[in-house]
Amino acid sequence: MTVNTPLCFRGKKILAPMVRVGTLPMRLLALDYGADIVYCEELIDIKMLQCKRVINEVLETVDFVAPNDRVVFRTCEREREHVVFQMGSADAERALAVAKLVESDVAGIDINMGCPKEYSTKASMGAALLSDPDKIESILTTLVKGICKPVTCKIRILPSVEDTVNLVKRIEKTGIAAIAVHGRKKEERPQHPVHCDVIKAISEAISIPVIANGGSHDFIKEYADIETFQKATAASSVMIARAAMWNPSIFRKEGFCPLKDVMQGYIKYVLRYDNHYTNTKYCLCQMLREQLETTQGKKLHAAQSTQEICEAFEMGDFYEETTAIFEAKKTSLEAKTQDEDDQMEDPDVIKMAVRFDKREYPPQITPKMYLLEWCRKEKHPQPVYETVQRPLDRLFCSVVTVAEQKYRSTLWDKSKKLAEQAAAIVCLRTLGVPEGKLCEGENHLINKRKRGDQEPLISRDHGEDLAEPSHKKANFVEETSDMNVPKM
Repeated sequence: MTVNTPLCFRGKKILAPMVRVGTLPMRLLALDYGADIVYCEELIDIKMLQCKRVINEVLETVDFVAPNDRVVFRTCEREREHVVFQMGSADAERALAVAKLVESDVAGIDINMGCPKEYSTKASMGAALLSDPDKIESILTTLVKGICKPVTCKIRILPSVEDTVNLVKRIEKTGIAAIAVHGRKKEERPQHPVHCDVIKAISEAISIPVIANGGSHDFIKEYADIETFQKATAASSVMIARAAMWNPSIFRKEGFCPLKDVMQGYIKYVLRYDNHYTNTKYCLCQMLREQLETTQGKKLHAAQSTQEICEAFEMGDFYEETTAIFEAKKTSLEAKTQDEDDQMEDPDVIKMAVRFDKREYPPQITPKMYLLEWCRKEKHPQPVYETVQRPLDRLFCSVVTVAEQKYRSTLWDKSKKLAEQAAAIVCLRTLGVPEGKLCEGENHLINKRKRGDQEPLISRDHGEDLAEPSHKKANFVEETSDMNVPKM
């Protein structure tokens, strides 16, 4: 497919993908200081496939949210033309599915083929891929053909220069846009010298851009050293990891900014984009390094919240101001959402303010079951549930239609199932029909079960109506808004 993005990998200074470091605040700070391209931390394909894409109106971000409501990947408009999404994967189809999930929100997709850590190699990802060229070719070819954004990969070098060059030539044929090379073997660590000669051999052997990585220990101490490393490797671009982790103003042409200013700038992005305090704390500790034993370092080490981190850096007032701004924005959006709900109200819907509390009902007995039984007895069509999810807070509301009349609760619930039960309660109470509560006395559905009715009404595992699924209508808003304001 044709690449339709201006992202170029020649002559660039790039923030490397770093686990726990390459989150949104660090990426934005690196861009502010002059980085051309920023890679996010490696994110595993299986985790990403569990996520839902959510538009966060409070933070003005796009969030990829796991089922437990944890934000796995957060991005924003500021970095959209600069951020490359790095993925850990050992399966072409899974990689493609993730790439399609994030494609519209990033500038490129990268496959990690260099991580030597056991958690990655055990799953046949990272550096483990280097010994399986067929799988490398399958993953990269599938991505290049399947998405419109440029595809890259990041590798480590093999034991011999000849084997490394043969591998990158094969990789080049897949059609990827660039290849990043960490100039160390998979068993080598930062204290080992970077093999500039091997990166240079790769640069001379292929025509696509080669991005040199691994120079923080031997070469890159300040901005001017970036060019020195690039010349030593004959690479098209340079990717910086630890030197940028220690001080992201390494990308600044004019030289380093005072570390205090860098850390305060980082904290401002942390507050602006609701970064989790444990991740914030980790990144700031990497910046402080030898200063961790100072009074400020000890305060940081002891901090158990974003607010305490801010106080350690004399930013308590900024924390309060930022929190107030987001609380006000949240309140305003909630009011707007409520107004929109009110305007969309159907006057023909019968409403009550009720919730379903399973503690008020016998085990495996629900209002939905009672409503279904009543409809069968009265020869009405089965109830039809239409469920929607509210964008702002991701709560659910359901409308049930029975005998051409609609019913709903005015209270929104945290799950689709609860919302449907609440709608059933409204209908039953309006009709004056028992809903199965414990306080109503003998439960005829329980007795019916004991008699071994040939038409089971409930699922033994979940207490759900077996006849209902084909009659449910779901209307979920895929790009919903996360209500996570800074938890500080």
